[in-house]
Amino acid sequence: MSSNPGTPPFSPGLNPGVPRIDIPKPPDPQLDPVGYLRSLGAVRERCKIVTEKALRNELNHFDVDMNKFDDVVTFVANIIKRDYDAPFTTIPGHGRHQHFAVGGRDRIAHLLSTFPEDVDNTEKCKRMIDLFLVSVLLDAGAGTQWSYKSNENGRIYRRSEGIAVASLEMFKTGLFSGNKNNKYQVDKEGLANLTVDKLAQGLQSGPGNEMAGIEGRAQLLIRLGQALEEKTEFFGADGRPGNMLDHILDHPSTQATNGLIVPLPVLWNVLMSGLAPVWPPSRTAINGVSLGDAWPCSSMPQPAQSPSSPTFSPFPNTSGQSNGVAPWESILPFHKLTQWLTYSLMQPMQSIMKIQFAGQELLTGLPEYRNGGLFIDLGVLTLKKEDMDRGLAHYTSYCERTGTKENEVAPMFEPSDDVIVEWRGVTVGFLDKLCVEVNKVLANELQGNELTLAQVLEAGSWKGGREIAEVSRPNTKEPPILIDSDGTVF
Repeated sequence: MSSNPGTPPFSPGLNPGVPRIDIPKPPDPQLDPVGYLRSLGAVRERCKIVTEKALRNELNHFDVDMNKFDDVVTFVANIIKRDYDAPFTTIPGHGRHQHFAVGGRDRIAHLLSTFPEDVDNTEKCKRMIDLFLVSVLLDAGAGTQWSYKSNENGRIYRRSEGIAVASLEMFKTGLFSGNKNNKYQVDKEGLANLTVDKLAQGLQSGPGNEMAGIEGRAQLLIRLGQALEEKTEFFGADGRPGNMLDHILDHPSTQATNGLIVPLPVLWNVLMSGLAPVWPPSRTAINGVSLGDAWPCSSMPQPAQSPSSPTFSPFPNTSGQSNGVAPWESILPFHKLTQWLTYSLMQPMQSIMKIQFAGQELLTGLPEYRNGGLFIDLGVLTLKKEDMDRGLAHYTSYCERTGTKENEVAPMFEPSDDVIVEWRGVTVGFLDKLCVEVNKVLANELQGNELTLAQVLEAGSWKGGREIAEVSRPNTKEPPILIDSDGTVF
């Protein structure tokens, strides 16, 4: 087949016509460590440190066998060839849009076609931003117990696609809207009225069909409502995610002379600053400012511990540094959900508003369990024995705590565990390497084209990680390392 059904009419990252415009560099970490670690550019730069250790087999928690890397390249290249025709120009960039097209039905195109003629492109785009944002925030791992029966066609969907269809059907009922004149929106009033029960009902979660982390998801959306109310410079007086489009179009660095060109950091800043109140306060912070999805990692440079502090703190002394390593250097930033949002929200802005984003190469591969699991299941990474034992003990206690039956046993860790942080850091670097190598292997079929990282994520690594998990653990289809998640990170 030439492309997956529901492929949006654009391929992010494939437009050679985007003029080169200056993309602002990340802040200097010595002067503004918070600004630096919250920047998109910091993710690849800092993950490089862990990746270089991996290439030398010097990780703290994994043994690395780079001889197996070619197996991953071959596996991913074969999936791309199986699902798409050469030269693969129909592969869309990674994003939420494709999940709505499960079963070959382009639900987004269908929804757009149902809006009356007086709904212009700007409003259509705002509605899609509203929908995609809520859908992504709900899209942490659903667990193996849960499925969703579509109210529209009676079919059963699971995992990310199930959450996509469920979020779309909830959106269409007006669950997230406080505007009587437009149920097809998300706004601060609609989210203020949301409860765990209403969300559970919308997701069909209940006894026998439990979705993991439903309270965490509900809290995320309720906090989103608070962010929409607070951050009016991005979301307007009516507190609506789609209003970020006005902010982006009016931004002084947006160019409108030769089509609409937006530097990617403009969108990044909306999501990092505008959504800062959404993330749970337990995340890593420097000087009281939350860093979001960024974590201390023992494989990063470590500042000297001051002898006066017997208990470990990732930031022992934010000013002095006796060994030349500043406290910020031990932190590994990922911003996975913000990056997934960026990939996903670019899609309606590109297809409906014809916006071109400059600087998409700053985005990284997503450090989540499908991409990361690929490298474990195909033998590049192997968890060290002491960590394996600790993870298995955690899994046993998790099963006892939650009443889960131990089925296909796998090691489990908290999202903040050093094992998970190191795994995610290596995943970012390995995905860059995978993209380069897959392009080499497919050079003949590509006929001079080049697959972007976003396309390799979409057509290869994420799908490959899921498929190898299904083969390796056919009953649960879970990743090789489990994350004890509350529904707010993964």
